[in-house]
Amino acid sequence: MSLNLTQLIEQGVAGKRVLVRSDLNVPLEGTTITDDGRIRASVPTIKALADAGAKVVVVAHLGRPKGEPDPAYSLAPVAVRLGELLGAEVAFATDTVGDSASSVVGGLADGQVALLENVRFNAGETSKDDVERAAFAAELAALADAFVSDGFGVVHRKQASVYDVAKLLPSAQGDLVATEIDVLKRLTETPERPYVVVLGGSKVSDKLGVIDNLLGKADKLLIGGGMVFTFLKAQGYEVGKSLLEEDQILTVLGYLERAEEIGVEILLPTDVVVADSFGDEASARVVAANAIPAESLGLDIGPESAQTYAAALEGAKTVFWNGPMGVFEQPAFAEGTRAVAQALTTIDGLSVVGGGDSAAAIRQLGFADDQFGHISTGGGASLEYLEGKTLPGIAVLDEATVVGGLG
Repeated sequence: MSLNLTQLIEQGVAGKRVLVRSDLNVPLEGTTITDDGRIRASVPTIKALADAGAKVVVVAHLGRPKGEPDPAYSLAPVAVRLGELLGAEVAFATDTVGDSASSVVGGLADGQVALLENVRFNAGETSKDDVERAAFAAELAALADAFVSDGFGVVHRKQASVYDVAKLLPSAQGDLVATEIDVLKRLTETPERPYVVVLGGSKVSDKLGVIDNLLGKADKLLIGGGMVFTFLKAQGYEVGKSLLEEDQILTVLGYLERAEEIGVEILLPTDVVVADSFGDEASARVVAANAIPAESLGLDIGPESAQTYAAALEGAKTVFWNGPMGVFEQPAFAEGTRAVAQALTTIDGLSVVGGGDSAAAIRQLGFADDQFGHISTGGGASLEYLEGKTLPGIAVLDEATVVGGLG
């Protein structure tokens, strides 16, 4: 069983260098952060360590640079925003394990915070070669006396700053990771019923494992987004130019049959909002789900379906939602997602928004984080946990042994 943050702090972190793996992978337009949700979610663990007198060294990634420096993916704007949220300047190192990092970390006073440049500017971070990855992790570990894993959005990755460094330092779960795992355990082990799962997004192939694992746990599954058209095709309906995964039709048909056998209700839209081309809002119109014109593509669930889905969520005690119902970025195709989000705000129980596009959607549509029970910071990590997969970044903490604490 891994240490938690409180236990690590109780060992005495004052004056100690604590490396914190946070998830600060936020959307940028130029150097402007368009959604700081992940930064805000990372603040409590960083602040707790700083308040306890630790020298906090934050490591994180942004985007997918190709293992070398790329100014477009610099964490410099994130350092500024993190400092604003902490109410104290955050020192920024222009590299991860080089001269700047050594100098910045060496200059920290007790209670101060530094952010290292994008960890993915180093090829060793994401290397599939265990030796190369371990060598980079050793350089990271040399900057610290202890490690706190608080980047839930990356715990499903076997990467140096997530997995390998935990083998080299006294390690603990941050509060963010601990909360995420607690919520996911409630969804998979002890859900209060009725339990409704809402799945959307573009591809059904991204959600197959979740459907497979949750079919026997949930009472209802509500399907929307681009993935719905593979379900409609499996029922024998034509879907026009809508997104379709032909190779998943038989799998989806199997899920529909299995759900019927075990008494789990799968709701599919009865109407959809279509257009003749992507982004052509002027042509948006509502058609029956079994009558999509050959020249059209579906871009949202329709108003009748939105009302049905909202009604299906009434009275639920546990809800997990991952994936928007349509192309929410465009107003003409956002109403299905808005209806689901609004319904979740009235849940008398646990409502969980499963990160990624779902979290972005609720903020873009004007909802506040505190209107929901929990907003996950890790869409991919959440889905893999719900599939029943082992998350390397969690498993390594559970396996870690702390000999002699921080000394």
